[in-house]
Amino acid sequence: MRQVRISALLLLAVMLLSQALVAQPAAPDPERDKRLQWWREARFGMFVHWGLYAVPAGEWKGQPIAGIGEWIMNRAKIPVKEYEQLAAQFNPVKFNAEQWVQLAKDAGMKYIVITSKHHDGFAMYGSKVSRYNIVDATPFKRDPMKELAAACRKAGIKLCFYYSHAQDWHEPDGAGNNWDFPPDEKKDFARYFEAKAKPQVRELLTNYGPIGLIWFDTPRLITAEQARDITGMVHTLQPNCIVSGRVGHNMGDYDSAGDNQISVGVVKRDWETPVTMNDTWGFKKDDSNWKPVPVLIKQLVRIASRGGNYLLNVGPTAEGEIPQPSVERLRAVGQWLRANNESITGASPSPFPYNQDWGLITTKPGKMYLHVFEWPGRQLTVYGIRNRVQKAYLLAEAAGTPLALKQESKPDLDFYSASIGLPPAAPDPNDAVIVFEIGGQPDVVTALTQQPDGAVTLEAYLAEIQPGSGAGITIDNRGVASGWTNPKDAMKWDFKLFRPGTYEIVAVTAAPFRNAGLDAGHQVTVEVAGQRLPGAISQAEEFVDPSNPRMRYYNSRLGRVTLSKAGAHQLALKPQSIDSRRKGGLSLASIKLLPVK
Repeated sequence: MRQVRISALLLLAVMLLSQALVAQPAAPDPERDKRLQWWREARFGMFVHWGLYAVPAGEWKGQPIAGIGEWIMNRAKIPVKEYEQLAAQFNPVKFNAEQWVQLAKDAGMKYIVITSKHHDGFAMYGSKVSRYNIVDATPFKRDPMKELAAACRKAGIKLCFYYSHAQDWHEPDGAGNNWDFPPDEKKDFARYFEAKAKPQVRELLTNYGPIGLIWFDTPRLITAEQARDITGMVHTLQPNCIVSGRVGHNMGDYDSAGDNQISVGVVKRDWETPVTMNDTWGFKKDDSNWKPVPVLIKQLVRIASRGGNYLLNVGPTAEGEIPQPSVERLRAVGQWLRANNESITGASPSPFPYNQDWGLITTKPGKMYLHVFEWPGRQLTVYGIRNRVQKAYLLAEAAGTPLALKQESKPDLDFYSASIGLPPAAPDPNDAVIVFEIGGQPDVVTALTQQPDGAVTLEAYLAEIQPGSGAGITIDNRGVASGWTNPKDAMKWDFKLFRPGTYEIVAVTAAPFRNAGLDAGHQVTVEVAGQRLPGAISQAEEFVDPSNPRMRYYNSRLGRVTLSKAGAHQLALKPQSIDSRRKGGLSLASIKLLPVK
């Protein structure tokens, strides 16, 4: 995966991908749709980062090396000749392909993506292209990819390969190694691409049976022609094999969000998020920052509710074992899925462009699945569903006992309410799923409206952006308005209010990757209902989204306004000054109007 501190060039690429993820509609492509059919149904897959880097396990010459485990060669600037010696120590005698595949199946996963070659250039299969591989260079002498292919076929799991097609720190002309070899701009990358990358991908596509997906990564130095070439080769050799979004130049069959990027707004293309279970991809012996099971379940549901796939990583040891904390968490997620699988596998996104305060929604024809993370007590009320709900019940209850249901509507206000009677306590503390049977496709109010708790949430990705000059604001793949450095830029939202009253205005800002100090110090003005409210962006009040603990969010309380009538309103956020010391500018997640009791 990518290094923690990525270069400016890679950052630009991520920003461009982020815009594509939220803005570009998918062009009709029957062949692509056919390839993606199984993947769209799957929703949940296992990522496996396994290679020579599991031997040092985050430590080199007695010193811990910062960063993600599989990048240790790069981070420690280990010479090729020294790193090669790890192969003699790599003997994963505890590797058991059937156990790995069974674990994925028990977790409810439908496909496995495993590193056939990562950036260190070492092939985890028996390659004829390069003897730098697990069969020829290690005492193990076996091809684990063949064993996984057989186990996957037996279990009905799709086998997929990760392949680093541009970065290869072992090769003089591969991208990335500038401590042993010349800088990238002085390399003959085409020679590497033709001599190693393409022939090895051909091996993977011709020696292991049907492959579900080739997961390319970090397309540094890749030209549009090369990306098109390798994508075409994949589709020629295996027409049903998908190509990941990171092949480069928008040539992939779907979009890949950034590593550990969860909160995505409205998306127009198929997409996937790769996520670590702790803080590393490849095994590190000192990384015990494991995500709790409730976080993993919430991440799975959040991604499914936006029509994406959740690719959850495990980093096996040099002995070939998946760490026990990963095993325990996968089995716990699988236990939840066994009761609630209907709401995830094959499910479609929420019909609402925003999330509810109590949880998330997934859908299937004739059904809406309400994933309730915050149990409200005896009653749950949902606004905006125009359909007549024929029946409501808890998905995990085999009998499907109907819940008491009451619906109200005021069409002149576009107000629709459905209230359900509930048990006093959540039947599942992680996510209790309620089914609405609606008899057809969901028909909902997609406009931003006041919610049952009285709050109005104006998500940044649903705003009208008014650029003052230059490139202006962009929406990243978290759904956050980022790069807001021009005080002439502004954002506006239209929303509907059902209950007049006094509201506190709160600006929610977001800092990526736990970086602090990115948003404090900006001066802004809120305009709504003829009132102007000046305020300052602060980081004094921090909170964490349980489904996205990697990010840090901050509430800035800007003051109060009184909205004296129900109906349509407009709110505008206009900076008065952007603190130039904050290089990222203002990163806005949302504006909230909270009722003053």
